[in-house]
Amino acid sequence: MMSKHGWMQLAVYYCALVLGLFPMQTYAQGAQTDVYPQRSVRIVVPVSAGGSTDKIARLIAEKLGTAWGQTVIVENITGAGGAIGAAQVARAKPDGYTLVLHSDAIVLNTILIKNPPYTSDDLTGVMRLVVNPQVLVSNPGFGPQTFKEYVEFAKANPGKLTLALPTSGGIAHIAHEVLANAADIKVNYIPYKGGAPAALDTMAGHVNATIITLAAVSEQIKAGKLRALAVTTNYRSPVFPEVPTMAESGYPDVNIESWQGLLAPKGTPLAVLEKINKDVTQIMRDPANIKQIEALGFSVSINTVPEVQVMLRDLRKKYAETIEKAGIVQQ
Repeated sequence: MMSKHGWMQLAVYYCALVLGLFPMQTYAQGAQTDVYPQRSVRIVVPVSAGGSTDKIARLIAEKLGTAWGQTVIVENITGAGGAIGAAQVARAKPDGYTLVLHSDAIVLNTILIKNPPYTSDDLTGVMRLVVNPQVLVSNPGFGPQTFKEYVEFAKANPGKLTLALPTSGGIAHIAHEVLANAADIKVNYIPYKGGAPAALDTMAGHVNATIITLAAVSEQIKAGKLRALAVTTNYRSPVFPEVPTMAESGYPDVNIESWQGLLAPKGTPLAVLEKINKDVTQIMRDPANIKQIEALGFSVSINTVPEVQVMLRDLRKKYAETIEKAGIVQQ
């Protein structure tokens, strides 16, 4: 039979063992984050290679690869307005090794696509990277020379003005519907499969105008191939400060901002999300990188993991209300 002294020694040993578990466990959790990543990381980009979004992804991948000492692969998976690429990431293992660099379309697809291949709960935000206005641009030979004249023409000729949409139900469609409701105008929407063909047909004069992400047509505007009439944000673009906003032109309800950001599969450990956020934030704050990004027509606008979750929730509500009000049907 164990003596009283023996029982006391056992109790002390047991308490030390139990108390010792906590620092060991904390260390183990921290160690998992410290060694991430231990292998290559894949960033899915749901648009074709060569575009402005793809260029941002490749810039980040290159810098992260150097910082992490691991290969960061950019994989372009296109189709269904970015839904196919997003769905692949949503089904991936939630360990931080598969990410998607997407845009506002990642939220819009869950509202507009019947039986979408992923839901808003299948992906979690890592961070917003950049923001960008939508811009209303016209063929230089089209009569209206200003945004005011564009609205006046549309009012005087209901349904005659032809407007190319990069996609039906996309952020450009929503932005122009907000304007159409506010200005009481009606145009002939012509949907395209992407911004590039919509811009090309506008430049060729097959359609009068298009509304598109500013970064996608900044070079064409500079070259005089497209005329910029107005942006959809309530602030002017630092790249084209001479282009007015629709809000300051008499339509304060028009305040639509495009964004690009990183998302991960639901269930990815918070510590991993925060490490990615921290390391990408350093890249996005580098003056040389900012210069490259702004040259593409974007403005750097980073946020934290909790902030991006709030942003995604609020945007889904805002987009859903706008879509319902505009009567935009599901695809």
